[in-house]
Parts: sequence; structure tokens; C-alpha cells
Amino acid sequence: MFRTAYRVNMDLSSLADAKANIMISINGLIISILIGGISSKLDANPWLIVPAVVFLIGCLSSIIFAVLAARPRVQTTNVTLEQVRNRSANLLFFGNFAHLSRDEFVEGMRELMVDSRGLYESMMLDIYGVGSVLQKKYARLRWSYTLFMIALVLGVLGFVAVMIYASQDPGVGSVYTTPPVPNPAETGGLFN
Repeated sequence: MFRTAYRVNMDLSSLADAKANIMISINGLIISILIGGISSKLDANPWLIVPAVVFLIGCLSSIIFAVLAARPRVQTTNVTLEQVRNRSANLLFFGNFAHLSRDEFVEGMRELMVDSRGLYESMMLDIYGVGSVLQKKYARLRWSYTLFMIALVLGVLGFVAVMIYASQDPGVGSVYTTPPVPNPAETGGLFN
């Protein structure tokens, strides 16, 4: 049972990290394309600013939650062997035993292996701790995906609305106006 629970939790943790990396990559690519592709056109087409900013803010928010989901959790408080013995710290969690010396860790593990009840409780607490971390990871991933979806919908609808408005009003947006045909008399016949 413990082996299965550990394996399932580790698989879920790997899946969460993979999903976070996907969101970081997609949003990073979209942000790069938007900044590189549209920023040079904003002077000539200022009406593109609103949908581009909406899209950028949404993608940036999404990437922040994806980074928070993938960011490793590290414990900064030092744990003593006495806390392990009192069961206020879990010797099976790396954040707890990393602060112990090698000799303290080995001594604590020997004591834990002799006490089968304590060993099982430590395994239960470890599974609970991993589950708590997974809950936070998946909550942040949900926010990341939700914000990405909102940014995508609002950004695309904004660009479509601006394109429709610009195509109906020839004074708006130089992209949708037909370039003038040069007069052959003025160009010396170059464009005949």
C-alpha cells in the first residue's frame, strides 16, 4: 500500500511539473512573438495596443502561476534529532534530515527502523506531506491554465474586434488600407 501510494504521488508530481513546463514554454513563446511581432507595428497601428496588452498580461500571469507550481519547495528551518524523536519532524522528508549531520541521520534512522509504529507513522506523514505539496501544485496549475485560456479568448476576440473595426473605417489602421497606385508620369514610367 505504501509503495503504491508513493509511486502514484511521484507520478502525479512528475505530471504536474511537466504540465508547468508546457505552460512556461507556450506562454514564453507567445510573449516573445507578441513583443517581437507587434511592438514594431504599434506606432503605425496604435489600436493594436489594447488586445496585445490584454494578451501579454494574461500570458504573464499564467507563466507566473506555472513557475510557482514548478518551483521546488525547500524547508529553511533546522531540524534536530530531538524533534525527530518527538515526532515533530519527519526523518523521511529530505527537508528535515538535510539539516542533520550524517551521524545524527544514521542514528535517527536506526531508532526509526526499530520502532515499527514510528516507522509507519513517518511513512504516513511523508505521504501526507507529498499530497499537501501536490494540492498546492495542482491549484497553481489550474490558475495557470485558467488565466491562459482567458488571455487567449480575450486576446483573440480583441484582435478580431479591432480588425473588423479597422476594415470598416479606412481612416483607422494603415494595414487595412489599399496602398496608392503610383502615377507613371511622376515616377518616370518605372511602375508601368
